[in-house]
Amino acid sequence: MTVPIPDATTRWRCAGCGNLTRFDVARTRRTQEYWHFDLAGEHAVEETEVKAESVESVTCRWCGRSDAIELVDRNEAAVDPTADPTGDPAGDPAAHGAG
Repeated sequence: MTVPIPDATTRWRCAGCGNLTRFDVARTRRTQEYWHFDLAGEHAVEETEVKAESVESVTCRWCGRSDAIELVDRNEAAVDPTADPTGDPAGDPAAHGAG
């Protein structure tokens, strides 16, 4: 099962812990690229066109759940009275320099 990708009006939220900002995302992309080689043989990718993309799994970085990730409206997430306005729960060790 694929997970919908957020767009300009939506975002992911973990229904388990309320996380809005940190997720591990496994995705598959099929791309077409324009590679430009210099005379020494080094290349640079100058254009990339995404032909197809699917998100295979999204896991909350805070609580480790992958079964509670939901797509929510950005405005609803911003006015959630239970959400930390900074988007950073007090218990996230990575956000506080530990770990």
